[in-house]
Amino acid sequence: MSIYGTMAQHYDALTDDVPYEAFCAFIEKIFKKYKSSPKIVLDLACGTGSVTRLLAEKGYDMIGADLSPEMLMEAENKCADLWNKPTFIRQSMTNLDLYGTVDAVVCLLDSVNYLDTLSKLDKAFSRVSLFMNPGGLFIFDVNTAYKLSSIGGNSFVREAEGIFCVWQAAWKASTRTAEFYLDFFESEDDENYVRSSEEHRERAHSPEEIRAALEKNGMELLAAYGELKFRAPREDEERVFYVARKRA
Repeated sequence: MSIYGTMAQHYDALTDDVPYEAFCAFIEKIFKKYKSSPKIVLDLACGTGSVTRLLAEKGYDMIGADLSPEMLMEAENKCADLWNKPTFIRQSMTNLDLYGTVDAVVCLLDSVNYLDTLSKLDKAFSRVSLFMNPGGLFIFDVNTAYKLSSIGGNSFVREAEGIFCVWQAAWKASTRTAEFYLDFFESEDDENYVRSSEEHRERAHSPEEIRAALEKNGMELLAAYGELKFRAPREDEERVFYVARKRA
């Protein structure tokens, strides 16, 4: 079962509740707060390019990297009409290999959770650090252990035009991982559906593990914030934003 194969063409419709504009506004507030004026920004694990497009519209020179060719195809189409079209590349977080350096990196919508071992977390952060200019900001979010453990054992249904999705979640406390099993039913006609499946896995990295991985790879953790708020995360926070800076 591949990740983001079938889902790619329906991703935006199935996640129409994601406040992309608010995410991008928060990113720009972070840039301002930490006196950063990046020109070239990498959207790591960019998916269908919603954040990439919004930041490009704000004038940033964007690079979008993702492992899924299907998601990148959606991103290319989404940004095709922009005068400053982003550059999209098929690369994983752990094998990032840019042509040059960037001024900032954003990695949103719990993509860092998909680095489901500490070795993968370390490798991905090392690649981010390698291709980011000194003083550059690395902004990313994670699903918390509170959130992933809370949804474990539950089933969810999402529906959009031409697609019906059922997904089940399982939480393993011993490994701090959540596994998601998704079944898609795509409409062929009024009576027939084609079924396909995907399996996703996320790990709830602790704040201590994240700080250690950043420090090991030449980055300083500046702050951790509750979801889209400049405040410390609460115990019941579901998503935490981290801001780090590459040391000179």
